[in-house]
Formats: sequence, C-alpha cells, structure tokens
Amino acid sequence: MEEKKMTYTEAFEELQEIVKKMENADISVDELTQNIERASQLIKICKEILGKTEAEVNKIIEQN
Repeated sequence: MEEKKMTYTEAFEELQEIVKKMENADISVDELTQNIERASQLIKICKEILGKTEAEVNKIIEQN
C-alpha cells in the first residue's frame, strides 16, 4: 500500500512543531538527533514542492 504524499502545508506545520520544541527546550537530548533528521527530511520535501511550484508558475508565465 502506497503512503500518501505529504503536502507542503503538512510538512511545514510538522517542521514548525519540531522547531517550537527545540526553542522551548521541550525535547530531550536523546530525541534531538531523531528530530533533526526528521526536520531535514521535511525541509527537503518543502524545497521539492516549492521547486515544482516555481517551475509550474514559470511555465504558465511563459505561455502568456
């Protein structure tokens, strides 16, 4: 069964939650590495989606 692709909003919101935990020191040292790895994955997802969106917008602009 294929996993649902994460939307930009979902990835960004999860990333914000991780950052908030880190800023508030609501994260243990043991969880820190795991959360940094997850944040890195989320950033990659956001960048990919933004890149695709930019390409689509540029294509639309070029057509006009």
